[in-house]
Amino acid sequence: MENINNTQPVNTLPLIGDKAPAFKANTTQGPINFPEDFKGKWVILFSHPADFTPVCTTEFMTFASMQEEFDALNVQLIGLSVDSIHSHIAWLRRIQELEWKNIKKPEVKFPLIDDVSMEVSHKYGMIHPSTGSTTSAVRAVFIIDDKGVVRTILYYPASTGRNFDEIKRIVVALQKADKETIATPADWRPGDDVIMPAPGTCGAAKDAIQNQSDDKYCLDWFLCFRKEK
Repeated sequence: MENINNTQPVNTLPLIGDKAPAFKANTTQGPINFPEDFKGKWVILFSHPADFTPVCTTEFMTFASMQEEFDALNVQLIGLSVDSIHSHIAWLRRIQELEWKNIKKPEVKFPLIDDVSMEVSHKYGMIHPSTGSTTSAVRAVFIIDDKGVVRTILYYPASTGRNFDEIKRIVVALQKADKETIATPADWRPGDDVIMPAPGTCGAAKDAIQNQSDDKYCLDWFLCFRKEK
């Protein structure tokens, strides 16, 4: 957090493409040293306004129910709020007794950061005073790749629960783009056709149009797709 010319403090946050800020913190799974402890793993670092609140409870139930799906993607989940470790423990124990939709008594196994000092919240720009609170975090999501680089940033208001299918879809799309040097079009879902890199020369542009195949088609020279099915 910066203070410019002795005016009101300004929240700063890492941008897409930046190295994720390092920190040490106490969590419900013990102390962590980020990102050192998670080398080689993707990370979803997310904040919530407060323990024992309705929307946050449904979100943690959902994340817990999807734990194995994120494990399969080499993704480490890390939660955060400005509540104490004892509040976190009590809340997570209560969550394990609840049932909602098709989620029954989920166990939250990923770490939940005790950020009473708000040190991590300020490093990641999670405190938004204009929302009416200078002591609670908004619903922020940072998707950080296996090299410790911020790849996606999402913010949600207090009244709106996050879309966890979308969070997972983003991870899958990023990992596929990195592995295959492609891009994903609007509303892409796993199994949909993907976008190939645009040609860099006039000759390559002409070739893209003239040499389409069963597994490649172009709407124009700069918009070519690779079939996935």
